[in-house]
Parts: sequence; structure tokens; C-alpha cells
Amino acid sequence: MLYFARWKIALIVLVVAAGIITTLPNFFSAKQVESWPDFLPTNQLVLGLDLQGGAYLLYEIDKQDYIQKRMKALVSDIRTNLREDPRIGYTGLGVQGDAAQVRIRDLTRLADAEERLQPLVNPLASSLFGGQPVDEFEMTATDDGLIRFTYTEQGLDDRMASIVQQSIEVIRRRVDELGTTEPNIQRQGTERILVEAPGEDDPERLKDLIGQTAQLTFHMVDTSMSAQQAMENRPPVGTVVMMSLDEPPIPYLLEETPLLSGEDLVDAQVSFDQRSNEPVVNFRFNQSGARRFAQITQENVNRAFAIVLDEEVISAPVIREPITGGSGQISGSFTVKGANDLAVLLRAGALPAKLTVIEERSIGPGLGADSIEAGKLASLIGSAAVIIFMVLAYGRFGVIADVALAANLVLIFGALTTLQATLTLPGIAGIVLTVGMAVDANVLIFERIREEARAGRSPISAIDAGFSRALGTILDANITTLIAAVILFQLGSGPVRGFAVTLAIGILTTVFSAFTFSRLLVALWIRRRRPSTLPI
Repeated sequence: MLYFARWKIALIVLVVAAGIITTLPNFFSAKQVESWPDFLPTNQLVLGLDLQGGAYLLYEIDKQDYIQKRMKALVSDIRTNLREDPRIGYTGLGVQGDAAQVRIRDLTRLADAEERLQPLVNPLASSLFGGQPVDEFEMTATDDGLIRFTYTEQGLDDRMASIVQQSIEVIRRRVDELGTTEPNIQRQGTERILVEAPGEDDPERLKDLIGQTAQLTFHMVDTSMSAQQAMENRPPVGTVVMMSLDEPPIPYLLEETPLLSGEDLVDAQVSFDQRSNEPVVNFRFNQSGARRFAQITQENVNRAFAIVLDEEVISAPVIREPITGGSGQISGSFTVKGANDLAVLLRAGALPAKLTVIEERSIGPGLGADSIEAGKLASLIGSAAVIIFMVLAYGRFGVIADVALAANLVLIFGALTTLQATLTLPGIAGIVLTVGMAVDANVLIFERIREEARAGRSPISAIDAGFSRALGTILDANITTLIAAVILFQLGSGPVRGFAVTLAIGILTTVFSAFTFSRLLVALWIRRRRPSTLPI
């Protein structure tokens, strides 16, 4: 156990040296690290929300808002399907509560209407064993000709799960566009999303960007009557009145069905209008969107074309000539920041449903700095106490254990830096706990060596037996703790995960430093001193 081949010695020293080199950037400022040569590592520890401040936002999907939007879309699909057969007359088409409904006038055509509307129940998936598919909607028909579509329980659950996942991806793209370092965006429960943005110095802007649905649509302006007349009376069928973003708002009468949506966009960038020098947003469609946009502008020259964001009209320019290049421009008295935020929203895509903030916290960098200082102080006191105890209890062997402990800490911070794992206050607690666990392995080894020496073994034999027989106990203790850390990481979230990560890394580095590295140091000491008695 005490013999080390040269390649083993070189490998152990190389691992410790790598830990020192990867940890080194954390002792310098980011500006200093940027000027380092390319062959040196430049990654620094990523500090969590509780250490560098930032924004904490907990969102909940507005289920009712989504259901209402989905039912409106379903009403449009019902209208389209029934119009394909002019013999089916209907009335009362609309949303009633959480259901979409329509009444068939001629009861002899009820069966035909049901057959034509059956595909709208929208089968989502089949069971693993080939059972009945899960339908998004349940369609019911009464004897008086009323057909209703309501959400099935499983269909709504599946939709909400999909919406949460889609929302997380959209939020991640929006936050990444802001340049926030290592944001933590994850699901909480079935309908909630947690967003942590460490280092974010403008939480209000972040909240505005995340919470905006950013549903971009393009509608033709209806000129059959003025918007004011439509508000005073009843808008024509298939039209809707929407207000503009101007102060005061201007009403527009628009065709309800959008001709294009933001899903057809591939890019949006801020630029400046050459005539007015005002900030504008240039957008570009994909291939199918470009064809549709060209067709729309060709067929509607000299008509107003409204650009709508979240049911508010941004602008309504008049189409002067066909636009065949697949790109366009959004203007509307933007500030540079407002135009940039709009471009971010359009590039990231629209949220599938409205989000509601149910918990909001803003943590200042001063509080984070206090937490770091408190963590440093706790780590220094704990480490100093352990170092002094080991020297007093085991003498020269205690010094070796302390050197191995220092190597262990270097390896922990080196691994965290290399993996770009986020260090949180509970993570610091995990490191402090690891310090105690690291010397615990050395205590097991040294006490075993004492027992072997008391039994009459020679120094080399006692050391060899001590390391050999303590290995099983060390592995058992650390493997069980590692299992607990893995479970904490899988089932926990946020700070609990941070604690689990540092604990797991600490366990792996502890086995290496407390057993392999300290054994190498003991072997080198024996080879040099060749003691007749053990100083332990």
C-alpha cells in the first residue's frame, strides 16, 4: 500500500496541480483574468443569488386565461369546419364559461355536424398498451341541437405540462438575451416556474420582459365602419376593437382572425429610421411566412395593416406596395431600450399562456457580500479548529492530514470552477461540512495505525495495515453520504441542490485527498526518514 510507481506519483501531483491552477482565477478580478494568456484557465466561480444578489421570481401559469384563449381558437375552428357544408345551419357559436358551444338549427343535420366536428376533440396520445387515445376535448350533443366542447381532465393536465415546459424555454431565451449569468429557471409543482437571475441589477425590467406574453399577430384593419361606431354599437361579425399603445390610446377596428403570427418570425433587430432617426424594430419572416406576407401585401395595397402585440396595436401602416422581401419594420415612438426589449421578446418567441407573479424578491449585492464574508469567516474558523486539533492529536501525521485537507479544498473549488456549478450559501455549508468529513477519514486511518503499532507491528507494517484496513470503512461512510447527496439533488431544488452538489464533489475529493494523497505524503516521509518509531 505504501509503494507508489513513478507514474502514480506524477498522476497524483498532476491532479493536485490542476486543482490549484483552476482555482487560481478566483483570487483575481475578472478584468485581470481577461488579460491572462490563452493557455491559462479563466473560469471563475459562479455565485448564486444569495451571494451576489439579483432577482427571485415565482410565476404561476394563468390556467383560466389559457382556457379562454384556447376556446376562442376552438370557436374559429368550429366555424371553419361547419362552413365547409353549407347545408348545416347554426347559431349561438361562442364561448360560454369554460366551454365552446354551437347550436345546430336543423336537427336532421345534427349527426352531420357531429361527424364534421369530431376531429376537433384533438387526440393527444395513446396509452402504451394500445388503449383509447387521450382526447384534449370532450364533445357532447343534446337533443335540442346544442354541441359543447369542454376540456377533459387528462387533456388539460397534458396541455398544462406542455405549456410549463414551453414557457420555461421561452423564459430561458429571454433571460439569456439580457446576458444574465447562470440563471436558474425550473419547474415548481405542476403550474409554477421559478426564475432566479443572480447579478441582475434591474429586476423590474426582467419582470416586464418575462411576464409579457409577446403574442405578435398581424391583422387587416376593417373599414366598413369607424372604430368609434363599433364601440358605441356592435362590431361586425368577425371583427374586434383593439386599442393602440399611444397616449391617449386610439381604437382600431380589426379583422379578428390574424393573417400572420409571430411564429413565422426568424429574427428581429433594432435599427434607426433614416428619415426620423427614431428607433425601430426590423423583423424577418421564414420562407412560408415571407410567401404569406407577400401575398397579403399584394392583395391589400392601400389598406391599413395592423401589427398587434398582446392585443394592443403597435402600429397600423398603410400598404403602399407589395412587400416581397419577407421583412418589415415596426415603428411606434419607441425609446432605444423599448425597441431593444421588443426585439428580445420577438426573437425569444411568445409565451403560450399568461404568467402571474405570486412571489417576488430582490436581493441586493450588499446582502450577498455579507453572506460571503460570513461564509469565509465560518470556513476559516472551522478549518483553523480542525488544523489545530489534528496537530495536537497526531503530531507530524496531523500536519500531513492538514496538507491533505488543504489539497481537498483546492480540488473542491477547482471542480466547482471547472464545472461552472453555482455556489450558494448552503453550498458553502456543504464545503464546511466536507472539511470535517475529510479529516474524519484521516482520524480513522491514524487510529488504526495506532492500534497496529500497539499490537507490536513495525512502523512500516503498522502504517501499511492502517491504510489497508481503514479503506473499507472510509468507502462505506462516503458512499452512503454520496447516495444521500444524489437523492437531495434529484428531489431538491434551488439552495438544496447547491448543497448537494458541493457535498457530492467534496465526498469524491475527500476520498482522493484523505486516502490517496495523504498516503503518498506518508510514503515519501517514510522513504526519507525511515523512522524506528511512529510519532503518532
